[in-house]
Amino acid sequence: MSYIGEIFVMAMSAIFIQNFLLSRFLGLCPFLGVSKKLDSAFGMGMAVIFVMTLTSSITYLINRYLLAPYPYLQTIAFILTIAALVQFVEMVIQKKAPALYKSLGVYLPLITTNCAVLGVALLNTTAVRSDGVTPYNFLDSTLNGFFSGVGFTTVLLAMAGIRQRLGLVKLPKYMKGMPIALILAGTMALAFYGFMGFKL
Repeated sequence: MSYIGEIFVMAMSAIFIQNFLLSRFLGLCPFLGVSKKLDSAFGMGMAVIFVMTLTSSITYLINRYLLAPYPYLQTIAFILTIAALVQFVEMVIQKKAPALYKSLGVYLPLITTNCAVLGVALLNTTAVRSDGVTPYNFLDSTLNGFFSGVGFTTVLLAMAGIRQRLGLVKLPKYMKGMPIALILAGTMALAFYGFMGFKL
């Protein structure tokens, strides 16, 4: 398979088949918290794509050149890297888009503890290409982080769109808020589970 084919398989797998939110259930806190409005969901999605992509590339270099003899320090080093990147993103958004910063609220700093961001960094250290042998190189890790962020954003925007439409529907009192959000998340997970049957 050509390298372009490998990238296509990686993209389809990260966005649809092994989506961090709906197949691995990582990053549910911002998913359920920020998916009420499309604009804040879009802002969160862009921040997650940026942080996931940079985290994947930086943690690959840290793991390859600094932590090779000390694999037990991976999680701590990766969390510190993610925290630094999120702090940088938070400062940029606060300066350039104060309205978005205010609408994201507490969920922006929560990217630091977003399991999906740490998950993609840790999975890149053991991931292999479709041949089952060749480990990910720097470009593979960076692209996988980017595509995983795109998958996160895709699901976040879909959920936000559905929840905004549900605001126009009369729901029973006990179904409003989190109960309907969890039912929607489960239904979306079942829908994305159908992609598991694709052979790439």
